[in-house]
Amino acid sequence: MRDSTDIRRRSFIKAAGGGVALTGLAGCLDRLPGGGGGSDDFSAAIISGPGGFGDNAYNDSALQGLEQAAEENDGSVNQVQGAGGEYRSLQSQLAESSDDYDVIVCVGFYQAEALKQSADEYSDQNWMLINQGLYRESGDHYENVAGYVWGNHEMSYLAGVVAGTMTTRELTYEGNSNDPSGSTVGFVGGVDSALINAFEEAYVAGAQWADSNVDVTVGYAGSFQDPAAGREVALSQYEAGADIVYHAAAGTGPGIFQAAQEESRFAIGVDGEQSLALPDYSDVIVGSAVKDINVGTYDVSTAAYNGNWGDVSGFKTYGLEQEAVRFNKGADVGGELPSVVDENLQEATEGIVNGDITVPCSATGCQ
Repeated sequence: MRDSTDIRRRSFIKAAGGGVALTGLAGCLDRLPGGGGGSDDFSAAIISGPGGFGDNAYNDSALQGLEQAAEENDGSVNQVQGAGGEYRSLQSQLAESSDDYDVIVCVGFYQAEALKQSADEYSDQNWMLINQGLYRESGDHYENVAGYVWGNHEMSYLAGVVAGTMTTRELTYEGNSNDPSGSTVGFVGGVDSALINAFEEAYVAGAQWADSNVDVTVGYAGSFQDPAAGREVALSQYEAGADIVYHAAAGTGPGIFQAAQEESRFAIGVDGEQSLALPDYSDVIVGSAVKDINVGTYDVSTAAYNGNWGDVSGFKTYGLEQEAVRFNKGADVGGELPSVVDENLQEATEGIVNGDITVPCSATGCQ
């Protein structure tokens, strides 16, 4: 069985057209998925988490890996927009469909309780749960579930290192600037939860590692899909003196970038390289805390298709040691960062991997 050290960074081109067929199901699934499938054809389904597809973050990254696998195997991906009260129904209807999915991917820990029932009821179906493991009362992990978690806390620590390093150093880009005379940065979360608290606390710790005098303002938008709410929280932080604001808010994130533009300040993206995914905001995005969710969904779906489920099932965590999370400098603003940023990132990364630095919380959240 392959262990967690086997996963490495890959660069995938998002499939467009060709052999990848996307079938959207909205709301409460007015119709069941139809057509295609069969044991000889690659077929996968994915139910989005909060924020939905188009979040330019973890939902889109998860979809991207499936699209790549489908393109390589001349298969199809059924793309289902999830909703909180409907996860159980969506999971059941996909499992009962005629498509014979190699794997059904459930994005986000919000789907975990529903999946406990679905994984038991549809024990012959392979499932993937992103951002959480799935355990029975006995403590055993569900055999038909691949529970994958990335080092959200580790990549957020690196985001804090960058923010803490730059808040007292001059940074300008196309009319945007920080205030090196101060030392305040910000954090905006989506929903206040144990998982997102890990992003927050690790970010604070990373910023304080870089600058022991830094102040970190923290706020939550209350949603993963409300850019307007995110904008208001971020505006209050910029007005309170924050130079750089990091968000862990999925589809709420663009509101933080909008606020940065309005205040001529800077921001840090999450999950994917958001200066590329959201080029309209690239002038304010210093960089992004990135995790390779696409690699995970690609590996799991390909293993399921090839009959190697045992290689990927169970609970797995991927972090800095596996080179599965990192900080990517922004496509535009990143070129303006001084060499001390790279030096601090390298020192912090090495410290985390070798155990000299303890990052608060864990990949699954703050307990």
